[in-house]
Amino acid sequence: MIKNDLNEGKWEVVESEYLFRRPWCTVRRDQVRLPNGVINPEFYVMEYPTWVNVLAKTDEDKFVMIRQYRHGIQQTRYELCAGVVEDGEEPLKAAQRELAEETGYTGGYWQLLCKISGNPSTTNNWTYCYLAEGVELTEAQHLDKTEDVSVHLLSPREVLQLMQEGQIVQALMLAPLWQYFFQDRLSRKG
Repeated sequence: MIKNDLNEGKWEVVESEYLFRRPWCTVRRDQVRLPNGVINPEFYVMEYPTWVNVLAKTDEDKFVMIRQYRHGIQQTRYELCAGVVEDGEEPLKAAQRELAEETGYTGGYWQLLCKISGNPSTTNNWTYCYLAEGVELTEAQHLDKTEDVSVHLLSPREVLQLMQEGQIVQALMLAPLWQYFFQDRLSRKG
């Protein structure tokens, strides 16, 4: 039987302290009591804002992908358009804004594909993954000063090849991409 109680085994926070606070990363140390009574005096949680990413496709069946340098791994990679949900902004509006800013593509039909966590053990945020079909190039990119993003239109076969060859490495982007291709395959069989 599948259990669905999201609070089962919940830990009690005995004490909490912020160690580091910045706009893009906050680190908190919690002292927690487990359901069996054991106290863990140092459990670290990284707080991030809510994120969005977009699987955008044109009417010509091309994925709107971006390519940019990622300093953490010191490599340039293909990715989905993605970004942060601003305070007071709905995730869908943030996804539409990010797609327009990073790629110049707008419009289309939007649906939430999935809501995922990068690491539910030590991070507190969610990533909302949207599928936008029928998007069109309607404007120029509006990049932040720290962004250097190139836009690429790739066929589903090219995107799948990049995934299979390990060329797309961002897990929060791979999860909805694999889900999309799995669902597409099921719909063609059904």
